[in-house]
Amino acid sequence: MLASAPVFVIGRFNPYGRTILTLNTVPFPINYPVSMNKKVIKEITPLTQADCFTVLKRTKSEFDFPLHYHDEMELNFILNAKGAKRVIGDHVDEIDDIELVLVGPNLEHAWFNSSYEGGNLTEVTIQFHSDFFDEKFLKKNQLSCIRSLFEKSSRGVLFSKATARSLKDRIMSLGSKQGFDSVLELMSILHDLSTSRNYRVLSDSTFNVEDKCSYNSRRVERVMNYTHLNFHRSIALGEVARLINMTETAFSRFFKLRTGMTYVDCLTEIRLGHASRMLIDTTHTIAEIAYDCGFNNISNFNRIFKKKKGCTPKELRKSYEEGSRVFV
Repeated sequence: MLASAPVFVIGRFNPYGRTILTLNTVPFPINYPVSMNKKVIKEITPLTQADCFTVLKRTKSEFDFPLHYHDEMELNFILNAKGAKRVIGDHVDEIDDIELVLVGPNLEHAWFNSSYEGGNLTEVTIQFHSDFFDEKFLKKNQLSCIRSLFEKSSRGVLFSKATARSLKDRIMSLGSKQGFDSVLELMSILHDLSTSRNYRVLSDSTFNVEDKCSYNSRRVERVMNYTHLNFHRSIALGEVARLINMTETAFSRFFKLRTGMTYVDCLTEIRLGHASRMLIDTTHTIAEIAYDCGFNNISNFNRIFKKKKGCTPKELRKSYEEGSRVFV
């Protein structure tokens, strides 16, 4: 239960309050809290390629979202939740009254109540794409500290309490800034974090060897860019296969090997991400959103949405009406 109306509550409406895609159960070499859900889920965020970042700020009385990962990088600030348990990769620890962690793309993470005695805690989550800084730009000498921090984020980075306190007000007020000023402020915060002292890398270096969405392929990038531009219409498998001069069979095998999912699943995920964003940002009817995002009928859209996200489009929209989300 929420202690007060949140500034924003992310994601899946029922039962966790955040958008997720349930994956296969996987074993972990850690001792889970008794209440921990042992399934790793993928959170599908509404952050699009046109956004720089998103800020989520809420006040609540407990942690209720299970172990998950997502494509975006995440800076998570937590206040007044002493005794809660943090899980980052294969790292498990109890947190103090103030917490600031940077989580890299596709790294499993979650916070659990554990010994937290309840009350009002504050959580601010900043999510941004891993290419927030262009790859060539990130290689410049002046950004060497940020580049190093981003590399370490693949294992999770815990910042000192002194650093968290020094950045508290700036992180809490980031959502109130607008336009380019907000982008500069996030860049400045990341720079200050990269030059801060006594931060600690959390997960073991062998835990996240396989990056779930790291394709490192120009052909896959071409397909993904094409898909993002054309998701609103019907896309045949042969169409994208011809795009990179492959047969359908060869393309299907290649894409699955590089991304870990079929092209159809990838296309569906992209469409659902855009649909989620439209449910939040617009007053379009659910039927309009379905057709705008490439689904050929409303029944098919509702069925896939419910299967992938665990709630109906109507339920998701309703869950967001209680607060607001800031996109930049």
